[in-house]
Formats: sequence, structure tokens, C-alpha cells
Amino acid sequence: MMYSKDEITSFFRNLDRSIYMDEHKDDANMDMPFSIGHGQTISQPSLVLNMTLHLKLEDDSKVLEIGTGSGFQTALLAKFSEDVYTVERIEPLHQQAKERLHAEGYTNVHFHLGDGSRGWEAHAPYDRIMVTAAASEIPDALTRQLAPRGRMVIPVGDTFSQELRLIEKDDAGNISSTFLEHVRFVRLEEGGG
Repeated sequence: MMYSKDEITSFFRNLDRSIYMDEHKDDANMDMPFSIGHGQTISQPSLVLNMTLHLKLEDDSKVLEIGTGSGFQTALLAKFSEDVYTVERIEPLHQQAKERLHAEGYTNVHFHLGDGSRGWEAHAPYDRIMVTAAASEIPDALTRQLAPRGRMVIPVGDTFSQELRLIEKDDAGNISSTFLEHVRFVRLEEGGG
């Protein structure tokens, strides 16, 4: 069953962003990004919601998230999918998000500390992939780990000019890419291989 825009939006409006912030808690309702330390940010709520809606989540979706960050986006994904596999490269953020999401009662989130550009091969393929950092180009590892009829939302570009793109894979494994909007994300640290 695919979740409706109204279902996701209604839950999101009641999702307390301040839980996922250490600083600026009083400004949590503002539609703007804030630093969460370690050179990372928590995105503005409107963008988090918009990216999530483009995934067209279903109740049996297996989702890969690249960039756990604060865990705010993770919480939204977890509510509207069967399982979320989330990868974070910065250990303090990884640990903090794990503690927050467990405290909030999410039991369908699986955490991995590592290089997000490599995905998480052990649990592939994924029906949906959410990337919350900008890649210079779409990592091959992620397109390989996307299931047929899968959807991926990813920012692509350099530090100053990025496009949010919807990547879709058909039954034959062909990839298509659709421009969604211009965005500004922190860079995805891309390893070799």
C-alpha cells in the first residue's frame, strides 16, 4: 500500500524536530537548516518532507538512507516503511541518532557506521534510497543497490551548485533521472571502490 501525501504530511507536521537538535531548539519550527555539529546540518522541514514525498513510500518499502545525521529524516522514513537501513560516517552523530530513535520507539531502523557512498551492500537491494548529502555524481554502488522499480532521491553537484534528482530503475534495470529542484547540501564524502 502506498502512503498518501496527506498521511505523510499530517504525521510530519506533528513530528517534533527539537528532539533531533541540541542547539537552536527554540527555533525548531523555523523552515531553515541548522548546524548539528561536525560540519553537518539538519535540513529545513519543507525540504525533508518534499524529498520524502518523492520516494512514494509503501508499507513494505525497504529503505536505504545515506546520512543519518540527527535522525530527523530517519524518523519520517521509519514511520512509512517496513525497514530503514541508515548509514552515517561520523561516529558521534551515528551514536546520538541511534539513541534518539530508540528512545522514540523506532524498532525498524538498522544503523551502520561507514562510507555512505558505498551504500550498504549486505542488505541490498532497496526499494527506496534517500541521500542527504550532495554527490559529485551518482555513486554506482547506490544505483546497483536500487531494486527494479526502485526510486532514489539524491542531491548531485558541487559545493555551490546542486540539483535534487529523482533516480528511477525500471524492471529491465534501466536508469532514468529527473530534475526536481535546486538545493544546497553538505558534501557526500565519497570513498574509492
